[in-house]
Amino acid sequence: MSPLPTTLPDWLALLESRHAETHIDMGLDRVRAVKERLQLAFSCPVIMVAGTNGKGSTCAMLESVLLQSGYRVGLYIKPHFLDFNERARINGEMASDDVLIAAFNAVEAARGEIDLTYFEFTTLAIAHLLSTSEIDVAILEVGLGGRLDAVNVIDADVSIVTSIDIDHTAYLGDTREKIGFEKAGIFRAGKTAICSDPVPPQSLIDHATSIGADLRLLGRDFNYQGDQQQWSFAGRTGRRNSLAYPALRGANQLLNASAALAALEALRMTLPCGAQETRAGLALVELPGRFQVLAGRPTQVLDVAHNPHAAATLAQNLGNMGFHRFTYAVFGIMDDKDIDAVIAPMASVIDHWCVTRLDSPRSANPAALADKITELKPAGAKAGDFSVTTFDSPADAYANALSRVEENDRIVVFGSFYTVAGVMAARKSSLH
Repeated sequence: MSPLPTTLPDWLALLESRHAETHIDMGLDRVRAVKERLQLAFSCPVIMVAGTNGKGSTCAMLESVLLQSGYRVGLYIKPHFLDFNERARINGEMASDDVLIAAFNAVEAARGEIDLTYFEFTTLAIAHLLSTSEIDVAILEVGLGGRLDAVNVIDADVSIVTSIDIDHTAYLGDTREKIGFEKAGIFRAGKTAICSDPVPPQSLIDHATSIGADLRLLGRDFNYQGDQQQWSFAGRTGRRNSLAYPALRGANQLLNASAALAALEALRMTLPCGAQETRAGLALVELPGRFQVLAGRPTQVLDVAHNPHAAATLAQNLGNMGFHRFTYAVFGIMDDKDIDAVIAPMASVIDHWCVTRLDSPRSANPAALADKITELKPAGAKAGDFSVTTFDSPADAYANALSRVEENDRIVVFGSFYTVAGVMAARKSSLH
């Protein structure tokens, strides 16, 4: 038997090489068996968050409010942009290589003959790390779906489903009803189940009812209202008035913030959060790549939007930003996404497309993307008003956009975590 890796990059390389031989095996029996061997259990409240879009934002708001309230918070969030360590946060800080290596070693020792995918292995490792850390609350972001996601071997005290839209149809089904059922799989009997989708699928409501979960729906059990300056939240047991708008920008963030506050309301006896701490948490929350507007000019926006729902929201948010002469897009997307429905809402807000290949075998072909986009060229667009150019990497596409953009223009980077991560890495290396 070969010795185990001693560095985090070597561990991740080993897991990726094993993972290449394992397709996505939908089912939790293997993960549950290793969880039992690890004796993985949380002695603090667990909040689990699933949804098509808005999961990361909701997790970040929960973390921020709870940290402001003085609690020790463990967070599992994904994917990462630059460093794997971003996936595990303890008290607002990324986990160190050393504690992650120790967690990987623990899972490897426990799994024995059981094969685990990269995602299953790393999920168990981070859950083990959080469960053995001194924390007051754990926040766990679900990956794909809910019912069969590796995170779902853990029982949450509060489960949140943010939004339900069409994505990952090969695994989750091709209707909101089918996908809603998969997401509702994280709900537990007798525990709080929250859905902040304004139009929750009946399948989600039926599942929550059939298992006896305490379902809280936006518009029925909690809601929000706001004006230009501030907003307020009303829940089952009380109101929170004159709240600061979340520091995360964009049209859907009050839905996500309301889900977070509904979860905190459900946990108010064990994890009370004061009005001032709640305001501060929302005002200070940070999350890269979610309608992230970079400082300086020209305006630059990073957004991981990669499905139709997220792209429509991004287009709406860009439309609310005020005048920009030209908008340049750095765009790359996975081939298994609903590409036409992602491009359609963005076509009206983008003038110059820098289309890139992504560092993944699932990447869509830039030339094929360029053909789709060219068909949407506005009628009567003059030379110089519209262009589509293809590139082999997000860094090259971004460099091209930067070379052409003027001060009153803007750049929007979107289509995939890989697109945003590629541009983040290029920006980081240019600073050194």
